[in-house]
Amino acid sequence: MFFDRPDSSENAVLVHIRFSRFEEADEIAEFAQLVRSAGVVVDELITGRRREPQPKFFVGQGKLREVGVALESNGAGLVVFNHELSPAQQRNIERELSVRVVTRTQLILDIFSQRARTHEGQLQVELAQLSHAQTRLVRGWTHLDRQKGGIGLRGAGETQRELDQRMLSERIRVLDKRLGSVRRQRQQSRRRRRRASVPTVALVGYTNAGKSSLFNRLTASDLYAQDQMFATLDPTLRKLPLDGFGTAVLADTVGFIRDLPHTLIAAFKATLEEVTEADLLLHVVDASVPDVDERAAQVYGVLEEIGAANRPVLEVYNKIDALDQSPRCDLGSDGSPERVWISAHTGAGVDELLDALARRLGGQRRALKVLLPFSSGRTRSWLYQLGAVLDEQLQEDGRVELTVRVDERAEARLRKVPGVLLQGVRGNHRIPPSPLSRGIS
Repeated sequence: MFFDRPDSSENAVLVHIRFSRFEEADEIAEFAQLVRSAGVVVDELITGRRREPQPKFFVGQGKLREVGVALESNGAGLVVFNHELSPAQQRNIERELSVRVVTRTQLILDIFSQRARTHEGQLQVELAQLSHAQTRLVRGWTHLDRQKGGIGLRGAGETQRELDQRMLSERIRVLDKRLGSVRRQRQQSRRRRRRASVPTVALVGYTNAGKSSLFNRLTASDLYAQDQMFATLDPTLRKLPLDGFGTAVLADTVGFIRDLPHTLIAAFKATLEEVTEADLLLHVVDASVPDVDERAAQVYGVLEEIGAANRPVLEVYNKIDALDQSPRCDLGSDGSPERVWISAHTGAGVDELLDALARRLGGQRRALKVLLPFSSGRTRSWLYQLGAVLDEQLQEDGRVELTVRVDERAEARLRKVPGVLLQGVRGNHRIPPSPLSRGIS
């Protein structure tokens, strides 16, 4: 982009170097899957082990010759490293091998650019690409002298690198401004949902864990869902009715991965705010992979990095059809649902998941008695729309006694409605106890 680079092809040689004594078979398999998700044909995988990266070429001279032989024997024109290279290392390897070299971050950014479909997603991807490119302008134009100024401006002018840096910075400011508008719109939508006491449930998890398939199963949607990494980039929200609770909003979000680039986390801030502000996180886990615990740990690491570590979590172990397991719901020490085993593909365990969702969200509410005057039809309708009404009884004086389960925001709103009496004290009024009030906690 910023200096002459060799053309690339769709056939590649992959390079993965171990820097520890532990084998990383799962990581290597994920790397190959990531490359294939970008539409690249894998011709050969070359691995090696070093204590630390070589300063000039990242790999040693012998390993570099091995990569060159593989390129020639396979007729490949692309080398993909499962690592981050410095700009100088990347340029040195390209000059030595006369092929295009792509780093792990550039590979992920390329996949993101292919997957982004909405205007917001494209803005976020472009911001991530430019933020990454901005860090790689070092000595990109050293073959050009400083530009001279005009009359009255004699002396050294800006280098081409400085001009590029300034243009990138200006474009990044424009993208930040546009995404700021998107962020404000999302904040307004979340405020409206809070005022209506509609909770948000956000799907999170490792990429290709089955989040979009589960989203489609729960909401009867038709989001793009394929057995490939980062199939979903654009955030999508849908209503999710829950029996015995009411309506929630389900949000599908971008998947996480090992060593997720920081530029992506920063660029997708508007999207990831749906996670940080959610009332409950559904952590979708691919139960069929051998490194399930490590992937789960990676997800929790990203959640901590974006400030969502304190959000309540319900774990959803997906793809049990590949394990010949039956659906079940595991309870925590407090008796609330903690983990649900399902198959989004077959639908097994979905009913258990919906019940667990209702119980977890319902646990954030408390039951009350509400006495409505005859004229409060709008308040009664609102409570039914929330799915908060557990029971209703008509009093002799024409008033309606409702047993409801609401959160703090809805309770505060009820207390402001003229003529509405809650169980307990409101001024000098009390709702007389009834047989229905027994057992309400």
